[in-house]
Amino acid sequence: MSITVRIPTPLRSLTDGEDEVQVDGAKVAAVIDALEAAHPGLKDRLLDDKGVRRFVNLYANDEDIRFLDGLDTPLADGDTLSIIPAIAGG
Repeated sequence: MSITVRIPTPLRSLTDGEDEVQVDGAKVAAVIDALEAAHPGLKDRLLDDKGVRRFVNLYANDEDIRFLDGLDTPLADGDTLSIIPAIAGG
């Protein structure tokens, strides 16, 4: 099953400048593993030993996975996973 992953500008150096990539995976965790296999270094930017990094947001079809099943959130063919870096300022 093909999942479209939207890549933010700061991470595009790892995807050869691509703003979207296609990978397979039935759950968010599997998609992240597939991203790492295709584009080494992405997983470390997204996850730490506790799960999704604090200043990274992952959206499965416009829903924050933190309010779904986290990394176990199921995905279906044609779904979109968006990587959104948190922005802070004052």
